[in-house]
Amino acid sequence: MASFTSRLLANKVFKKKIKDIIQVGVGGAMVFVGLNMYFKNEKFYDSWVMPLFHCLDPETAHKLAVKAAKYKLVPECKLKESKLLECRVLNLLFKTPLGLAAGFDKNGEAVEGLFKMGFSFVEVGSVTPLPQPGNPKPRVFRMIDDQGVINRYGFNSDGHEVVLERLSKLPPPGSRKAILGVNLGKNKTSEDYVYDYSAGVQKFGPVADYLVVNISSPNTPGLRNLQHKKELTRLIEAIVNARDSLPGVHKPPILLKIAPDLSEDDKQDIATVVLKKGKQIDGLIVSNTTITRPSSLRSTNRDEVGGLSGEPLKSLATQTVRDMYCLTQGSVPIIGVGGVTSGRDAYEKIRAGASLVQIYTSLIYHGPPVVQRITDEMEELLRSTSPWLAPRVPSSVRHDGFITVGEAVGVDCRI
Repeated sequence: MASFTSRLLANKVFKKKIKDIIQVGVGGAMVFVGLNMYFKNEKFYDSWVMPLFHCLDPETAHKLAVKAAKYKLVPECKLKESKLLECRVLNLLFKTPLGLAAGFDKNGEAVEGLFKMGFSFVEVGSVTPLPQPGNPKPRVFRMIDDQGVINRYGFNSDGHEVVLERLSKLPPPGSRKAILGVNLGKNKTSEDYVYDYSAGVQKFGPVADYLVVNISSPNTPGLRNLQHKKELTRLIEAIVNARDSLPGVHKPPILLKIAPDLSEDDKQDIATVVLKKGKQIDGLIVSNTTITRPSSLRSTNRDEVGGLSGEPLKSLATQTVRDMYCLTQGSVPIIGVGGVTSGRDAYEKIRAGASLVQIYTSLIYHGPPVVQRITDEMEELLRSTSPWLAPRVPSSVRHDGFITVGEAVGVDCRI
């Protein structure tokens, strides 16, 4: 009996030790993960966090990322104040030139969490007047070998009313931590595009710091035809009238988001309409995704239908920024988008004519730490007068020594 009791006690002690070891191991692992995520260790994100997300199908991973931002389960990026990066564009003060492009937070669910991540401005949408499901699934495809993404979401949206209710709970324009843009789309089956966009301006004008008219998504049939001169002239006149008729003193600037796949004539027509005196928009977003497929693509998903973003879009988007800056003679502020993964990428778009820059696909591959890294690298490149920076800075942009980021906008077009 005594021997049995001894064995029982020994067994209990053994089980307790195993339990303690497991608890210590799990606790240690959680602390390790927590510290790496809190301190925004980008290598940890690249090696562990993002590969885990990539085990999920892209749309599921996207939804989880939005939920994490919604509940602020994201690392906080405490950017140091920098007069070098601070810029006033569209009569708005931006802490840095770096923002989040539309397409991530389509329905305005996670704005404050995204502000927490360190973006100077966040653009939600595209939002359509009526709710619509978008295109059939699957409709998002990673291209890991190319650091790109193909999507054909097709303006899946909760609709004006639901998104407006969410955004109305945020502090009003001028009192937020960062700038909020609302990207507007049209319903797939709508036959009155002027009504759809004008309704969006009227709905979101009071809550947005700026508005974007998206006429360049390749995933809504006929949408890109609105970039033609006749249709565009009619649309701009209507949306500017809608904005100017908003009650009160808050009249948000309106930007036009265009495609990178435009012909030279199309670009000239857009520049002509944009510069037309009277009913004018306030800026351009260059660019949306591309329907072209570079021959260098290696991923098996390269032939999927939809818009291509990320690294494969970078050169085309930057060239389109440069073209539109030159055609508008630098008189229209441009937000540059497409393939920005580093401070160097962002700086190239700024030198090409972008006053501000947005990212999206790089967030998919590198996670929240990419915001801090790109911001820091931009500042280094703008200073770029210290010899120790030389190995990290391309010779073409070395020793610029700009006092403000605004001084660098469009310098490549003035050479």
